[in-house]
Amino acid sequence: MPKTIVVTGASDGIGAAAARRLAASGERVVVVGRSPERTRAVADEIGADHHLADFADLSQVRRLAGDLLEAYPQIEVLANNAGGIMGARQTTVDGYEKTFQVNHLAPFLLTQLLLPSLVAGRATVIQTASIAARVFAKFDIGDLQGEHAYSPQAAYGNGKLANILFTSELQRRYGDQGISAVAFHPGVVATSFASDTTHLMRFLYHTPLKRLFTIKPDKAADELVWLAEGTPGVTFTPGAYYESKEIAKNVNPLSLDADLAARLWEASEALV
Repeated sequence: MPKTIVVTGASDGIGAAAARRLAASGERVVVVGRSPERTRAVADEIGADHHLADFADLSQVRRLAGDLLEAYPQIEVLANNAGGIMGARQTTVDGYEKTFQVNHLAPFLLTQLLLPSLVAGRATVIQTASIAARVFAKFDIGDLQGEHAYSPQAAYGNGKLANILFTSELQRRYGDQGISAVAFHPGVVATSFASDTTHLMRFLYHTPLKRLFTIKPDKAADELVWLAEGTPGVTFTPGAYYESKEIAKNVNPLSLDADLAARLWEASEALV
């Protein structure tokens, strides 16, 4: 039977590439994006349902979750793929630092709200993380909003580290209910990523330099598709963080801190 696979950030880049490939293999793909035009275009191309939500507005995340729960009482895969690096520090309509909210808090909330359908589907929950968690993160559980120390790259790295910590804690809390959580680094990908930032990453992703340092979205989607179609405990180890289809070895030591993962969960729960 086809799996119901919800992919966020699917209007472009890795998410769109993965959605196309999963639909081509016969899965029931649900395309979630921020842009009405691009999201609808991808969905129409592959004959899929689509839903809209801007993760910088948690009311839209709550509405999205309600719509998904109503439409799909059983979800086999949730790919939390939406995210990005921002520029100067700014807060959302919810009052939270935007990078933290878009990369971590919104997918945390979405996953929490979708738990009835995820448990019913014994779902694989995938987080698109990044080596930025190791390279850029300056994680301070007491300063999740970057109020005391902020830079675009550190905020992004912290968000990606939060993705990995969320994965391990989600597995600890809900693994015995059939949830299989996993995170992965897709590579440095030639997409619209970093289009909203003034950080030097913009020049890497949006100038001819990208030909030297990035891979195409379809190649980057390999690991997401591999995890989505895989069998937990056979294809991958639930709760782990992967690079190149192997459990990552060179990681930020904080990503292995179970106490920090639990504290982040509790702090996130208090915020939403």
